[in-house]
Amino acid sequence: MQKEQRIKKEQNRLKKLFADVPENKKRTVEGLIIRAAFMRISLEDFEEDLNENGFTESFRQGVNQAPYERKRPAAELYNTMNTSYQKIIKQLTDLLPDDKKESDELLDFLGGGRD
Repeated sequence: MQKEQRIKKEQNRLKKLFADVPENKKRTVEGLIIRAAFMRISLEDFEEDLNENGFTESFRQGVNQAPYERKRPAAELYNTMNTSYQKIIKQLTDLLPDDKKESDELLDFLGGGRD
């Protein structure tokens, strides 16, 4: 599936999860959902790359310099985006009415489903 299709699918999934947000917060939620969907799909792509190529790479500053291991730029981007994604999910969850914060579907999404 193309990245844009995957993002749209994630947006639709999040819209269902956060459909019960109060009307006065809907525009904020819509913007956060767009960002969260993009980030989640991008993170999945970064994860695939990092699993395949690792978090570090051999790097040489110049011809006469010895190579050393450094964090790959993709790893830096992944860490930064993952932090931002977690903050957006927290914001979205905080915008839900209290009675919806403990729903099974939301807890499953957040990774804390009920036993």
